[in-house]
Amino acid sequence: MAFNPNNYKAPEAKKLPVILLLDVSGSMSGAKIDSLYDATIDMIETFVTAQAKEQIIDVAIITFGDKVELHTRYTHVKDLQAKGISKFKASGMTPMGTALRMAKDMIDDKQETPSRIYRPAVVLVSDGAPNDDWKGAMNKFITDGRSAKCQRFAVAIGNDADRDVLEKFTQDPNTVLFAEDSRDIAEQFKTISMSVSTRATSQNPNSVPTPTNIPKFDNNTANDTDDDDDLY
Repeated sequence: MAFNPNNYKAPEAKKLPVILLLDVSGSMSGAKIDSLYDATIDMIETFVTAQAKEQIIDVAIITFGDKVELHTRYTHVKDLQAKGISKFKASGMTPMGTALRMAKDMIDDKQETPSRIYRPAVVLVSDGAPNDDWKGAMNKFITDGRSAKCQRFAVAIGNDADRDVLEKFTQDPNTVLFAEDSRDIAEQFKTISMSVSTRATSQNPNSVPTPTNIPKFDNNTANDTDDDDDLY
């Protein structure tokens, strides 16, 4: 066979996606929404600083308030740092269930979320209680298909946040962080940022604690050939 130098391609770095589900309802107006935006920018800066050469951290942002919107599609953190992200606007109710459905559909879609990646980290942030049909959407997110394999965090902002709902999402009270007011949002985002950054720089970025009541899976993707279960 004739020698063709184009046949020799270096393997692409595996991605570690981070999906932010951000409550931008009317109760988040004022200092809260400004602090949430600033904390998101700080999180991106942390990822850029800590990112390992062997991994790529991509961030996607879904906001839910007056409408549920894919605010930012998966974007490399260095690109986000360079171009910035548009400001969040607070208005409307808290359609958390719709946001979870959007996130699940995005994760389950192999065109949007390719198979050969490390398991995503999903961060749910809210200062209130859902006002839509969230139970079915959350149950499917944490138990069914590819989304069930994600690492999950939540941030409860203020005493009005429904912590029980957020603990149902993470299935682990230790991964539900509390921000008493707008000043605490950045600190809680920093804690999550460092956890994800530690994963990215570890020997096995796929290794994260798994609650006992969601599907188990093999962390070793080298011999994974099942197209229906090939995420992470």
